[in-house]
Amino acid sequence: MTSTATRPRGARARAAIAAKTLRTDRWWFAPLVTVVGLSAWVAYATVRVFMHKWYWVDEFHYLTPFYSPCVTDRCAENASHFGQFLPGWWIIPDAALTLPFLLLFRLTCYYYRKAYYRSFWLSPPACAVPDGHASYSGETRLPLLGQNLHRYFFYAAAIISLINTYDAILAFHSPKGFGFGLGNLILIGNVVMLWAYTISCHSCRHIIGGRLKHFSKHPLRYRAWTAVSWLNVRHMQLAWITLGTLALTDFYVMAIAADWFPDLRFIN
Repeated sequence: MTSTATRPRGARARAAIAAKTLRTDRWWFAPLVTVVGLSAWVAYATVRVFMHKWYWVDEFHYLTPFYSPCVTDRCAENASHFGQFLPGWWIIPDAALTLPFLLLFRLTCYYYRKAYYRSFWLSPPACAVPDGHASYSGETRLPLLGQNLHRYFFYAAAIISLINTYDAILAFHSPKGFGFGLGNLILIGNVVMLWAYTISCHSCRHIIGGRLKHFSKHPLRYRAWTAVSWLNVRHMQLAWITLGTLALTDFYVMAIAADWFPDLRFIN
């Protein structure tokens, strides 16, 4: 507390508040929902990745994105569009070629950083709420220093989105010829949302227009930057939507592959 001798004339002493925060709203609700939501999704995805079954519907060429591309020697032959060059040990995911890059892309995503920093690490859990740690070093130390690699994981995510697009298109050509069912709609919807989330990335926005000094000299890139900026504002919503579409797509393919119910077919 400032002494009387050094305190400016007319200034009042600062109030001594014992409470950690004066917020009376449910500031803890958003971090709690994030913890529950992300934990549930990670638990489901982990179980499915290491289940090693019910990922491919040969009749309609449905392949879940959790197993794309399927590259172990345990994979169904028709589901291995890029070959089988990894051993089929249970500890190795069948999509080991892509899953690590997808995980790193999401972990280093600007929105997901904010989400798990606030919810799992309480750093800080909400505005005007004290940090849950005694010290703060930001992202200046390992392993958080690796968050800067996000721009490179973006390129990998874009390639994986192309692979998922290929899977969705291939699903229209079943062994019986051209076909169209509810599974196709789900696969296409998932791909559209994945592309929206991927290109709404802050790194993508910077790649398109971040280094330009004169937008007037680059009208096409300016239009692309404007479109990406519109999506970028919705990056948080797209991050959650894609978690939902990924889980829905995987569950639907699993249900059809396990014969829990038949696919709703419109053509063939």
